[in-house]
Amino acid sequence: MGAVYFYHLTRQPLEQTLPVLLDKARQAGWKIAVRGTDPARLDWLDEKLWLGPEDGFLPHGRAGGAHDAMQPILLTSDMQASNDASCVMAVDGAAIDPDEVAALDRVCILFDGNDMEAVQHARGQWKALTGAGCSAQYWSEESGRWEKKAEA
Repeated sequence: MGAVYFYHLTRQPLEQTLPVLLDKARQAGWKIAVRGTDPARLDWLDEKLWLGPEDGFLPHGRAGGAHDAMQPILLTSDMQASNDASCVMAVDGAAIDPDEVAALDRVCILFDGNDMEAVQHARGQWKALTGAGCSAQYWSEESGRWEKKAEA
């Protein structure tokens, strides 16, 4: 059974935090689906990942291509990633289902701590997922480094 980790972004923006988490997930041997809600925002993230440092290159693609199944990291808005992901990183309030958490190795929910609507949405996700019996951890970077603040 997998677990869901909530990442409350307060110091570093998504485009800086996401590559770090993607690298850690790749080191664990996982294929990853980055699930968003807005195709334009996923295009923006795609560009940010391509323009990252050469020594930190993260092989990835946007969903809808001929080679989706082979992508180690697939940016998508689809609930069913076509790259057989074992880790889903949800951004911008993308939906996560309790059954999905149980079936995956890891689910990461990244949310902007400076956006009160995003914070409220993440709180609702925490309540729904832990209420359904999902193992969850809440991580905050408020102190300047990532610290686990809660676990359920």
